[in-house]
Parts: sequence; structure tokens; C-alpha cells
Amino acid sequence: MSNNLAMELRLGTRQAHTDAENVGFMKCFLKGVVVKDAFAKFLSNLYFVYSELETAIQQHQQHPVIKLIYFPELNRQSYLAKDMAFYYGETWPQQIIPSPAAQTYIARIRQLSEHEPALLLGHSYTRYMGDLSGGQMLQKVAQSALKLSGYEGTSFYNFEQITDKKAFKDKYRQALDAVPTDEIMVKKIVAEANYAFKLNMQIVQELEASLILALGAETYQQLTVSKNPGSTEVRAVHS
Repeated sequence: MSNNLAMELRLGTRQAHTDAENVGFMKCFLKGVVVKDAFAKFLSNLYFVYSELETAIQQHQQHPVIKLIYFPELNRQSYLAKDMAFYYGETWPQQIIPSPAAQTYIARIRQLSEHEPALLLGHSYTRYMGDLSGGQMLQKVAQSALKLSGYEGTSFYNFEQITDKKAFKDKYRQALDAVPTDEIMVKKIVAEANYAFKLNMQIVQELEASLILALGAETYQQLTVSKNPGSTEVRAVHS
């Protein structure tokens, strides 16, 4: 059964996308203010989240829904491992632990994997489409702010197996529209994608205290007082 799942997801998560851009950490980031320790912590949490998500998706790769959006070239775990080695050194596996918000995110992925794997699609969409769109801009910001060369410390954003990101995103949207769903399932997938945004925002919100400590309360307030209009979403929609 054909549907407009890609459009429903795009429109249904627009507000969540804008809300995510208005978390303090992201406001600072979008203004070119990146604190190395906070960024490394952010990536370390994503290491745990993507490890769990990619394990679950691989486990269910023959599921009638998941098999249509199973693209191993999207996998981020090995790239995040490179970033962990860059920021924490060779002993990084002993140095990082998932934060409380990351643990909540991991628990949700495990719950879906066990009870309703089709809804993993909401997380795949939110994470990977974001990484291929606004994430590419964030990589450039981090590279500039932290004076990084090449993809050192930002391997997470390097989709070396996807040479044409726009063409791939078009292919991914076509795969979404081929997913066998009904109206109820579409609503559940969109709701789960919005929940994925919320879980990610909670991970980012945890970094606020370390940013205030690094920047000072007054500077942090100045950087975060204005509201972002959702620029990344606008770019992502048309890219």
C-alpha cells in the first residue's frame, strides 16, 4: 500500500524540529559557540544511542517495515567510535557512560525493538535525515569553532558511503512512501518521531550546566535569549 509517510513525517515533526533548535546548546552551536567538552559529551551519548538503534534495526532488517528503510551506509556507530578516540584517547570505552537522558533513550529503543519494531522507523527518520541535512551544517560549525582539520572529531557527520546526499534523501523518502502502513500506523510513526526529537532534546538540555560553567551565565543568557525560527527545518525541507 502506497502512502505519503514521508510528507506526514516532514510536516508532523516541523514544530519539534524548531523546538530542538531552541534548546540552549543548539542556540549556542548555531551561533558558532561550541564548548569542546560539552560537544564531546554530546557525541558520547550519541555513541550509545546509535549503537542501540543500529543493533535493533539490524536485528529487525527482515521486518516488513524495517527492511524498506534498512540502509547500512547510514550507520554511525563506527564513526562515533573514531570521535570518541579523538576526544578521549585510546581508553575511551572506559571513560564514557550514557547520561540519564541517554539511558532513557536507549530504554525506549529496546522497548520498541522487543514490542513494536515498526516504530523504530520514527527514530531512524529523525536521526539520520537530520544528520544528512542540518547535521552537515553543524559539522562545519564545529570544525570552525574547534579548529579541527578534516573530519577529526566530527566523523559522526561524515557519510563517506553516500556521495550524493540529496539523491539519497530522495531515495529514503521513496522508501518511506513504500512502507506498508495504514492511517493508525502513520500516526504512531509520526508520534514516535516526535518522541525521538524530545529524547534528543533531553540529552542536549543536560549539557546546559556545563555550557553555563564554561561561558558564564551572562554570556549564555545573551546567546540563548532570542528564538530561532526553525531555519534548519526550512533548509532540510528543500534540500
